[in-house]
Amino acid sequence: MPDPVFPHRHLLGIEGLSPAEINHLLDRSDHYVALNRAAEKTTDSLRGRTIVNLFFENSTRTRTSFELAAKRHGAHVINMQVESSSVAKGETLIDTAVTLNAMHPDVLVVRHPDSGAVKLLADKVNCGVVNGGDGSHEHPTQALLDALTIRRRKGKLNGLLVAICGDVLHSRVARSNFLLLLTMGARVRIIAPRTLIPSQVDRMGVEVFTDMAAGLKDVDIVMMLRVQNERMRGSYIPSVREYFHFFGLDRAKLAQAKPDALIMHPGPMNRGTEIDSDVADDVERSVIREQVELGVAVRMAILEILALNNVAAPARKAAL
Repeated sequence: MPDPVFPHRHLLGIEGLSPAEINHLLDRSDHYVALNRAAEKTTDSLRGRTIVNLFFENSTRTRTSFELAAKRHGAHVINMQVESSSVAKGETLIDTAVTLNAMHPDVLVVRHPDSGAVKLLADKVNCGVVNGGDGSHEHPTQALLDALTIRRRKGKLNGLLVAICGDVLHSRVARSNFLLLLTMGARVRIIAPRTLIPSQVDRMGVEVFTDMAAGLKDVDIVMMLRVQNERMRGSYIPSVREYFHFFGLDRAKLAQAKPDALIMHPGPMNRGTEIDSDVADDVERSVIREQVELGVAVRMAILEILALNNVAAPARKAAL
């Protein structure tokens, strides 16, 4: 039987999810936090199911987290090495979808450098698909684990003031977090150099700042973003040193936030570029390690829900 609160076959993004659906995913994720901290961490809820991690971009945290989540449910896990697969020999994404579909996996977790590619693949397979990050579009599981981290520390999302700082232009994490936080009633500020602010982003309902001191004033959450040099075509920042001087998080800038403001970063961190080590390692205020931990619980919840939702899904032929 499909989950009555979250009946979707796929998780392709935060966009379009209701507050009730988001809360349901967070509540289910909360259920697995204690399990992951126990001596016996496994269940058999997905025993006999097959989860395929199909990553067209390099990843450590996300792929490993999904792999661990699936194994803790007792599922079979296949990690496809794209660089040594038929994709590297010229196979198209749709051909890959047809091939995988014929093997009857239960859930595909897909990361791809192009926005929309995961949706294209999801349209061609019978199983559930989780977006592990597509281009600069969305990274829904990261936003959910960020939300779970905040909710467990602050007790709520509604009414909080969240600052998302750095390379907003290229960040799928930022976009998914905008969508989730605004849906759940939080206020969102972005702080970045003008060259790294998406055009018309204010139409999404966020407040835009180009000065860290002003943008961090009285915020509850400071979420730093990685500078994504691999997505930059051209010069977006003058130098790493100048970027850190104006937009890197250090003690002086953090002093503008509330005294109990939490520090977050989706990782991997570029210390000395986006964030100072002294701030990143602050055991009282930094929840960066907690984000990594809670990512496993979030992905356990999502894999379980989607695998069970797709049990009775009608078979569809993957079209070329």
